[in-house]
Amino acid sequence: MKIKRVSIWSATAVALLLLGGAAQAEGPGGHDGRDGHGGSHGLCSNATLKGPYAFTGHGEIIGLIGPNNKVSPYASTSILDDVALVTFDGTGGFTRTDFGMIGGLPKGGLTTFNPNQNGTYTVNSDCTGTMKIVYTAGGAVPAGVETDLNMVVAADGTLVESVVYRAVTVSGASGDGSVTCPQFCEQAVQESFEGKKIVVYGFR
Repeated sequence: MKIKRVSIWSATAVALLLLGGAAQAEGPGGHDGRDGHGGSHGLCSNATLKGPYAFTGHGEIIGLIGPNNKVSPYASTSILDDVALVTFDGTGGFTRTDFGMIGGLPKGGLTTFNPNQNGTYTVNSDCTGTMKIVYTAGGAVPAGVETDLNMVVAADGTLVESVVYRAVTVSGASGDGSVTCPQFCEQAVQESFEGKKIVVYGFR
């Protein structure tokens, strides 16, 4: 009798564990976050990014991209380091203020943060996305400068990893003078940025 009772309790415990595992696997509404074909759906959206994120950036500014889609280097490569505060609105827009060093000097000669930036972003359901940063008049960078990035959102929406894929400048010339801006104004850059959500007293 005692053996039978132990067996019943064991079977009940196993059933509860299995049900608990299934409940954990399913997301809100009973979905497991997968599309039935080995992929995922609905993991991220523009609403995943909302509030302030602290970004750091590092890379090199190499030259200008000419009409043949090849890089014409500047006379010397410039190293870029940057810190920024990006505030996402949860619907596809953001404001940004940053301070950067380029080639050992403050960007644009400005030693304070430059608030004259805004942009747009898109987060896809698979947590990949894009950001477009646009500079406006009155800051360390001339109006019209633009930086476009591909990004991945991770860590429950608190981490953004990104790489620049297009950078537009408004002036300059390659080291040999073969490519000049404003005729050809796309820069060749190798830059990455990482953003982490700012958490205050444990609240996001």
